[in-house]
Amino acid sequence: MKKKLLILITWMFIASTSVFATEGMWVVAMLNKINEAEMHNLGLKLSKEDIYNINKASLKDAIVRFGAGFCTGEIVSNQGLIFTNHHCAYDAIQSSSTLENNILKNGFCAKSFSEEIPIPGLTLSLLVRVEDVTAEINAKLNDGMTEAERSKTISAAQKDIVARINEAEKGNYNAEVKVFYGGNEFYLFIYQTYRDIRLVGNPPESVGKFGGDTDNWMWPRHTGDFSMLRIYAGANNLPADYNKENKPYSPKHFFPVNLGGVKDGDFAMIMGYPARTSRYLTSYGVEQAIDVQNPILVECLGLKLETWKKNMDANEGTRLMYAAKYASTANSWKYYIGQTRGLKRLDVAGKKTEVEEAFTKWMSGNESAKAKYGTALPQLKEYYTATNEIQRKALYARLAGNGAEFLSLASSINGGLEKYFAESDESKKQEILKSLRDEAEVFYVEFNVNTDHDVFVALINLYRSRINAEDRPSWHSDLLDKEYGSDVSLLANSLFGNSVLMNKNQLLRFLSNPTQEVASKDLALIIAKSNASHMAPMDALFPREKMSKGQRLFIAGLREMNPKKQYAPDANSTMRITYGKVRDYQAADAVRYNFYTTSKGILEKKDNSNPEFEVPDALAKKLENKEFGRYANKKGELVTCFIADLDITGGNSGSPTLDAKGNIIGIAFDGNWEAMSGDIAYEPALQRTIVVDIRYVLFIVEELMGGKNIIEELKFVNVK
Repeated sequence: MKKKLLILITWMFIASTSVFATEGMWVVAMLNKINEAEMHNLGLKLSKEDIYNINKASLKDAIVRFGAGFCTGEIVSNQGLIFTNHHCAYDAIQSSSTLENNILKNGFCAKSFSEEIPIPGLTLSLLVRVEDVTAEINAKLNDGMTEAERSKTISAAQKDIVARINEAEKGNYNAEVKVFYGGNEFYLFIYQTYRDIRLVGNPPESVGKFGGDTDNWMWPRHTGDFSMLRIYAGANNLPADYNKENKPYSPKHFFPVNLGGVKDGDFAMIMGYPARTSRYLTSYGVEQAIDVQNPILVECLGLKLETWKKNMDANEGTRLMYAAKYASTANSWKYYIGQTRGLKRLDVAGKKTEVEEAFTKWMSGNESAKAKYGTALPQLKEYYTATNEIQRKALYARLAGNGAEFLSLASSINGGLEKYFAESDESKKQEILKSLRDEAEVFYVEFNVNTDHDVFVALINLYRSRINAEDRPSWHSDLLDKEYGSDVSLLANSLFGNSVLMNKNQLLRFLSNPTQEVASKDLALIIAKSNASHMAPMDALFPREKMSKGQRLFIAGLREMNPKKQYAPDANSTMRITYGKVRDYQAADAVRYNFYTTSKGILEKKDNSNPEFEVPDALAKKLENKEFGRYANKKGELVTCFIADLDITGGNSGSPTLDAKGNIIGIAFDGNWEAMSGDIAYEPALQRTIVVDIRYVLFIVEELMGGKNIIEELKFVNVK
């Protein structure tokens, strides 16, 4: 999904604290009087108990987590209807599409429950409660432990707590214990997870992905990035596997829809599941990202995208098959380009250095603090200095040397077969084979042999151009150089033409009765085994104990240094709330952006010869004639998107943007280009969340998709 942002730290040394009024992804259960007062000052009309409450319905009961946290959704009706982003349901939409009924391209809207499409494998979780288990886990730790011992003890304690909760809840709920503040605090999250999820509707791709890669991460934006799902439940409204007899879920709370729109300066907040941030990253880590990590990611992902696109453009079936993973990879590729630009432009490393200097100065006059935290920054500096070259080799090995898709399957097959051949118990042997067959069934749904052949050739040639011969896996010299004259294309032709992994039926036949003789000669398995042998010792070269301990002590020291400052923990796929205001921004010298866009921009960008800016004729006609109905604002405009200074990141995609009373006003879907460094450093003057206006969503549902039944299901308010 998409990324957004934060920065840790003591900028109290260089700016007033009022600047940071909206910084932070706050754990909903940890909202305190300071948060509540700040939110009320900004315009909130609710209490913190209205937001998170375990004794009565609250806003948290209408927020859903996708899987382990790759996206967020919100319940908007009393029948379990979910709004989220188009790109969050992209894989489900693609998987439900065929060349004959391409709902990804043409859109889809169920007119009744019976028309809704099951989504196998997708789960949506509702948060039940959060508990602080820091004291329980810390009681098992001591300062004499190594980081490895500490990590092992924490892991064991997490498992014990989860097991205890699962037993107490008798299978009704599932639990997770999450680490906060670099391992200084621990919280238990208890969820109820629903397994029968169905696709209700999605706009045409030309609406849901309008602007494509060109507009991605950009403002102004005109994208209708939304889709609709529904939760189904079994008896007593409880989770159940898919069954035609299941009924729509009856929620504790759902969000009314505010048709009043927003104006500059309005209070806004987002609740959702941000995935990962690195706000406590030091200057050394920032420098490694700029100089080593990001350039390699951009180069390798860019080459893969280029190769995929050639094959997708040549074949409509391949385009449909690869659509979801192409979009996801392209999003990451552009993100790292933007992050590097932002880190440099905003001198994030320099600002981090100022924080580190303040931290060092504080310790110099405080012997107790120096004894506790004095090793933190030296350890982190040593870690990053020692790993720059290792990181370069490891990233090229992972992204280019192992970048072809078949290698992930080959690695699993190779590992499984090693266990199979070593196992003597026949029932266990068959369990291993079943697991491998199940994995194969999933893998081939989105695998095209010719496409992966071209990816393999391109990425291996790149890998060999960047990594010296002595630093490559052994198969390069023993197989590619000796037997194929260093010709990657020649090896690829043999590999893709003969390996049992390149054909699903061949692989399944092999897995029905595998032999070591066949496995030992299969080129895909030979390469995968060699790659694994190469990566294992390289991974061990990272002195992770220095990194782990240094980061934990640094974060603890910062919080002790500034006891009156609130520090939001880094995102970790747990429910968070961020709050602020709808507002415009100064993007650059002489460039100021308004806080909203309108349908006028869609027509200005329209270019039906370019798939990224195609506008369906039916939509273009309505926009040209200004047939906006009740979804127009007071000026007679159809607002498409708006921006607010809210602090989000990947995983927040699909999160509800709410007004001061907890009504939905839009669906968050992106961040802005000027603040792409935000996962590492929050930039209050520049950072904006891009939101698709709920009125544009409903206009598309009603006027383009014919979803009047959906409109009738919603509850409307009109708060000006």
